[in-house]
Amino acid sequence: MNIVQQLIKEFQLKEFQVTNTMKLIDEGNTIPFIARYRKEQTGELSDTVLRDLAERLNYLRNLENRKEEVHRLIDEQEKLTPELEEKIKKANTLQEVEDIYRPFRPKRRTRATIAKEKGLEPLADIIYGQTLNTEEIMVAAEEYIDSEKEVSTIEDALNGAMDIIAETVSDNADYRKEIRSMTLKEGIIISKAVDEKTSSVYEMYYDFKEAVKTIADHRVLAINRGEKEEFLKIKLDINEEAINYYLKKKIINNDGKKNIYLETAIEDAYKRLISPSIEREIRGFLTEKAEEKAIKVFGENLKKLLLQPPIKDKVVMGFDPAYRTGCKIAVVDGTGKLLETTTVYPTVPQNDIIGSKNKLKQMIEKNNVEIIAIGNGTGSRESELFVAEMLSEINRSVYYMIVSEAGASVYSASELASKEYPDINVSIRGAISIARRVQDPLAELVKIDPKHVGVGQYQHDVNQKRLDEALTGVVEDCVNSVGVDLNTASPSLLQYISGISKAVAENIAKYREEEGKLTNRNQLKKVKRLGPAAFIQCAGFLRITDGENPLDNTSVHPESYKAAEALLNNVAFPLKNLNNKSLNDLREKLNNIDIEDMAEKLNIGVPTLKDIAKELKKPGRDPREEMPKPLFRTDVLKIEDLKVDMVLMGTVRNVIDFGAFVDIGIKNDGLVHISELCDKFVKNPMEVVAIGDIVNVKVIGIDLKKGRVSLSMKGIKQNN
Repeated sequence: MNIVQQLIKEFQLKEFQVTNTMKLIDEGNTIPFIARYRKEQTGELSDTVLRDLAERLNYLRNLENRKEEVHRLIDEQEKLTPELEEKIKKANTLQEVEDIYRPFRPKRRTRATIAKEKGLEPLADIIYGQTLNTEEIMVAAEEYIDSEKEVSTIEDALNGAMDIIAETVSDNADYRKEIRSMTLKEGIIISKAVDEKTSSVYEMYYDFKEAVKTIADHRVLAINRGEKEEFLKIKLDINEEAINYYLKKKIINNDGKKNIYLETAIEDAYKRLISPSIEREIRGFLTEKAEEKAIKVFGENLKKLLLQPPIKDKVVMGFDPAYRTGCKIAVVDGTGKLLETTTVYPTVPQNDIIGSKNKLKQMIEKNNVEIIAIGNGTGSRESELFVAEMLSEINRSVYYMIVSEAGASVYSASELASKEYPDINVSIRGAISIARRVQDPLAELVKIDPKHVGVGQYQHDVNQKRLDEALTGVVEDCVNSVGVDLNTASPSLLQYISGISKAVAENIAKYREEEGKLTNRNQLKKVKRLGPAAFIQCAGFLRITDGENPLDNTSVHPESYKAAEALLNNVAFPLKNLNNKSLNDLREKLNNIDIEDMAEKLNIGVPTLKDIAKELKKPGRDPREEMPKPLFRTDVLKIEDLKVDMVLMGTVRNVIDFGAFVDIGIKNDGLVHISELCDKFVKNPMEVVAIGDIVNVKVIGIDLKKGRVSLSMKGIKQNN
């Protein structure tokens, strides 16, 4: 296999894009670095495409290695034929390679190997050769009766021979490939209840069937979980007659003599050996496909969540709701520094509403609180009612918003939280996290294992190693696309920067403590274990505000400083003035340059020059500021307040295969089913909405008993 040509075909890229990307990856460059600073080499491939390409490259290389290994193993058995060599060479998947190797793989003792030990292989060859009819085979079988080998009767001999034939048929790679294809095209997944009288969340799957080729990924994961929890029995149904017909047509020679034993062995091969194996493979294939989709959905949602716009320089009160143990409160200043904490009891069983209001009003006044961030966990809506009522009684402009508290408890009990707030109670740390998530979602959420941020679908059912790898990649891309302040970023944030390991992140923090504020990027070279290669990878993503060189506060890489300075000289703008807030003159000059002519003049690539110009127009720019701002509220709705056809504004909290959940200010988020997202057909909800979007929705259904609300965006004018 020519891996380069394969990748060109699959990704529809040009040869230079694939070869250069492979070279950059092999040299140890990170995906964020390649995506941002090697655009000329890759033809401006995005970080998403680069990650997919790197993953596929790894698979194809593993495939080639396995093909070489299988070739060697069969050759060592002196069974390698030109036909087998060609099959191995043409194999496009690891499954195909394993099918080819199957007959040559060392086997545990099977019914077939036991029959071979009894000397029945020649009889199997006679039956398979179709030179004798049924009666003649029975006569021939008499010769293989041997009581010492536990072949006491003709029936014993024939059964053993058929076992050998069944395994031979089962091991045939071509037969397996065709049967697998038939099963994928025509198979039916059937789900039944283990006990129909038992109530569970899987009731819709108690008598369920769907074609393998059309079953939705989220249904695959749902029935898998139902099976694991022993509520469901799952089987794969396929036209057994059609498969047996195919096998017999392939094996039985029309010119040969018919015998019942060959037909029986073929049927046994499928029923006992091939069918269970193929069913496992198909279930595995469906699960892997569904898991990849779930991981992709999780990754997309996580990206949108991490890139929510920060609410800078605002004093925020974090409100972690609860019942019996009380609501934990933490106030942080505009930089995230903790100012004050307390616990109040406005919810059942204490219902100390007056005392709680008085305490929080004092804190709001004392600390000039501007925003209250309410966690969306247990007691959230009761707390929201309380907060809304309290805000109506004060003379300050204070707003509240509902914030996902997913992972806050995980963070609270973590070693990192203990280091950050050693003298603060574990339960209060959650309120601090909720408050700081409003101020800078990215900086706060990177402290939590991505799996626990609550924007996935069946995240506990998928391959955890694969999930970790994918989500770590998403976090890396987000952190590097935004960049971090070198002097204020926590080690937990720094470790996601291209080229920086956890140990190096800790060393940067230690260097800051010992040497004080860094004033230029070159000082990074003095950090322990941060070598020249790591410096190249990380330097462009680390910002220094008010440093010696204004370019250090941009994503312009140090390797492009000369080009940036030359560009400024060409438009007659002093580098030192880049720190000034008023850059209208520079923006106008940069907008009027001929990019291609200037790139040739400065001897740099057009994509790099475009990026430099973009950074010079807005030094220190945070790309998240271009995202839609969160929805602030001052009042609250109850589900009882809703009416069908009511139009409301809400925030998209989660996007899954079958639609989106929208917070409209009631206890539970409403569901916009995929069929209600817009007037045209929608294949993927992410084509229409993303986490954090502010959308207008219409109420189309209310289930008071279950607390569920159905919403629609069809025919509703959106703000964007």
